[in-house]
Amino acid sequence: MNRLKGKTAIVTGATAGIGYKTADLLAEQGVNLILTGRRANLLQEIKKEFEVGYSVNVQIASFDVQDPKACEDFVESLSGAVDILVNNAGLAKGTDPVFDADLDDWNTMIDTNVKGLLYLSRLIIPQMKERNTGHIINIGSTAGHESYAGGVVYSATKHAVKAITESTKKDLHGTNVRVSMVSPGLVETEFSEVRFDGDKKKAASVYKGIDPLVAQDIAEIIVFVANRPAHVNIMDTIIYPVAQSSATMVHRNE
Repeated sequence: MNRLKGKTAIVTGATAGIGYKTADLLAEQGVNLILTGRRANLLQEIKKEFEVGYSVNVQIASFDVQDPKACEDFVESLSGAVDILVNNAGLAKGTDPVFDADLDDWNTMIDTNVKGLLYLSRLIIPQMKERNTGHIINIGSTAGHESYAGGVVYSATKHAVKAITESTKKDLHGTNVRVSMVSPGLVETEFSEVRFDGDKKKAASVYKGIDPLVAQDIAEIIVFVANRPAHVNIMDTIIYPVAQSSATMVHRNE
């Protein structure tokens, strides 16, 4: 049953990967979209693609969720209710140990993965609470359940997303606003290219010898979570490719 048709969803980080594919599948279900990202040209292309392909309304806004004023201006520009907020924007930068890491990488991850998610949640949740309906879906990571060497701050940010998700649900206890998290393992998107500053060879090595998850796999789960009956709240889902059994246990056929 499609319970999503006619609803309105914000998807952050919608220009590629999980964000783009989530927006695509939501549009397919008849969801009107508000898409954000830093690449204005891609947002324009996606808007045209979805409006023509799915006959839904697509609004776009190009800004960086690290900027609280930009987040505030974005929310103030919106008209109408937001039914779903998919806090997807996030990234990893580097794999250096804690004693040798780049402080700019740390700040970028914290400001995007934690603060950006918090800014938009803080700005959108009050209207959901007032209407006593809505759904916050945070994109976490298996790194939010298990830390690993070389991922000290990325893991910390995703542990924070897990804590934020759980605390937000408790803050909204007694309301009909739902709060969920989706926690992927190895997904082949731009993620590793960003982590390795555009080094495609190094990024490809992350997925070498395995059949990794792809954006479609995670987007399908996000849409499934959003499409549950109003009384059902899925708090978290952990998704690995079958070749992965933990953050560091990956079986490679080489």
